[in-house]
Amino acid sequence: MIYHDWIGVLHQLREKRQSCVLITVLSEHGSVPRDSGSKMVVTQQESFLTIGGGHLEFVCIAQARAMLQDGATAPHTDDFSLGARLGQCCGGKTKILFEPLLQAQPEIFLFGAGHVGQALVNLLATLPCHINWIDSRPAQFSSVPAGVVTWQPDDPLDCVAQAPAGSYFIIMTHHHPLDFELCEAVLKRGDFRYAGLIGSSTKNQRFRYRLAGRGVQSESLARLRCPIGLPDVKGKLPAEIAVAIAGEIICVYQQHIT
Repeated sequence: MIYHDWIGVLHQLREKRQSCVLITVLSEHGSVPRDSGSKMVVTQQESFLTIGGGHLEFVCIAQARAMLQDGATAPHTDDFSLGARLGQCCGGKTKILFEPLLQAQPEIFLFGAGHVGQALVNLLATLPCHINWIDSRPAQFSSVPAGVVTWQPDDPLDCVAQAPAGSYFIIMTHHHPLDFELCEAVLKRGDFRYAGLIGSSTKNQRFRYRLAGRGVQSESLARLRCPIGLPDVKGKLPAEIAVAIAGEIICVYQQHIT
C-alpha cells in the first residue's frame, strides 16, 4: 500500500498501537532532495513516505530505528551536509527533526504450549501485543505464529524474573507444581498488569491457600484471575477457552490505553 498522507499513516499506526518516529525536514539550504515540511514515518519494520531517498534517508531511517530500540522519548534535530561524506552530491544542507511517538504494547508471557496454549497463541498473535511463549518441550512449538518469540528455558522462573514491569502473565503449563511456582513468583513481584491461571475452582482455592501460606500479599492474591478468562464465555474446548482468555486480556489492556 502506498501512503501519501502522513496523518493517515500515524492514525493507522496508533490504531495498532505501533511505535514510530516522525521525521520532518525543518530547513534547507542550497540543493536538497526534498523541501522543508517533507515528512516520513518509520517503524521498526517499515517506512512510509520519503524525504528524498538516497543515503540521507537511509541514515535517518537507521537513526529512527535506533531511537525506537532505545525507547527514546525526546525529539531532537540533526544537521546534515549533503556532500561526499554522506554519499550524496546535492551539496546543500538540511536540518531534520526526529519525533518518537511511542505506543506501549502489552508484553505477554504465556507459559504452556499444550492444546489451549496453542489455540490461545494464534488468537493473541492477531492482537497488537509482544508475545513470549514459554515451554520446556521444544516439540510443542511445531507451529509458531509470525512475531511470537518462543523460549525453552531450563527454568521457566527465569522468564518471570526477566519480564519487564507491567507484563501480562498467563500460566497454563502441563505440571501443577510448576504452575504454583510460577504463580508465586509472579504474585510476589507485584508489578504485573495481569496474572491469569488456568484451572478449576478447586485448584483456585488450593493455590490461594498455599500462596497465602508462602507469604504472598492479599493485594496480589486478589488480582490473580483463576479460573482464567471471561466467565460469560462458556465451553471446555481449547478454542472456547482461548477466546475467553483473549477477551479478558483485551478488556485489561484497553483499560490502560491513553
